[in-house]
Amino acid sequence: MNRSKYLPLTETTYLILIALIEPGHGYRIMQKVEELSEGNVRIAAGTMYGAIENLLKLKWIKSIPSEDARRKIYQITDAGMEILKEETKRLRSMVEIADENKL
Repeated sequence: MNRSKYLPLTETTYLILIALIEPGHGYRIMQKVEELSEGNVRIAAGTMYGAIENLLKLKWIKSIPSEDARRKIYQITDAGMEILKEETKRLRSMVEIADENKL
């Protein structure tokens, strides 16, 4: 299988996709990314919403109905999950190479 033209993902995109395995609104995504990265990645609001727009265009995430009209809720799509799995496989392969070379 050929590697997707979208890989490698940025660290931010990768973490946003992981965060959206469970549906969430923008602020929750920002919190989850910081939590997942143990505080190493913090996303500013402008960056967050730009990333959301790009991910929506790629159809890697979708907006889902919300009880709160003030908040948009997003969730990863099947296409997003596939790219996330492909990137995870790529990253694991890179770690294996490092391990084999005693890094």
